[in-house]
Amino acid sequence: MYFREPRISVLSRPAFSEPGHLRVHWLGESSDGERLAEFAGRLCYMSQRNPANRTTADYLENIKKQAHGSVLEHANYSLLLEGVSRSLTHELVRHRAGFAYSQLSQRYVDESVADFVVPPAIIGDEALEARWQAQMEDAQRTYVALVDQLMERYAWVEDRVHRRKMAREAARGVLPNSTETKIVVTSNVRAWRTMLELRAGEGAELEIRRMAVAVIRILKAEAPAFFSDFEVYEAADHREAARSSYHKV
Repeated sequence: MYFREPRISVLSRPAFSEPGHLRVHWLGESSDGERLAEFAGRLCYMSQRNPANRTTADYLENIKKQAHGSVLEHANYSLLLEGVSRSLTHELVRHRAGFAYSQLSQRYVDESVADFVVPPAIIGDEALEARWQAQMEDAQRTYVALVDQLMERYAWVEDRVHRRKMAREAARGVLPNSTETKIVVTSNVRAWRTMLELRAGEGAELEIRRMAVAVIRILKAEAPAFFSDFEVYEAADHREAARSSYHKV
């Protein structure tokens, strides 16, 4: 399979349980994650009575405006990213603060039927795509041949599982950065915002930019008050990018 866009699934979202002795006067519709952040913010000033009569959306808008992002760290969302390349995840995992990652292991997983991610820059150019695809197929054939040969070379290793691991960990070196991978990403809202602001911008590499824009759309649907200031637009290169009104919240 050749992926031309990422596949993203929401795995988990916050579940907020309000304590009976510190009830907030809620106004407006909101998700559990948004209520959790508002509750945390109001606890700092014991303003559960909501004296300004703000909706949760208005309250969090002010939080973003004032750059009081610490309360956003209480809400965590986990996403499954598929149809992304190892090139993309190599950049993504550089975002450490507030993030947790679990990625498919090429050492254990058989890549003889690996999928690949078409680089956005060549999509639509038949000649470039054909040349790129030929390279992917050649690399995969080489991987399969190496695994077979290495299994024979290490035939003296009695534990077949360990032998396969030895073969695959050596053979994976020929697989390209375009090899598709899967990764579970968990992060708090503050860290998600920082990563998305950086990776959805026009200066970001095209594949991770495409992924960041897709994540923005998903998280805006999950919790609009957290991400309402992100705007998706068509950039000068005729590709989608996004920008936020509040920087480094």
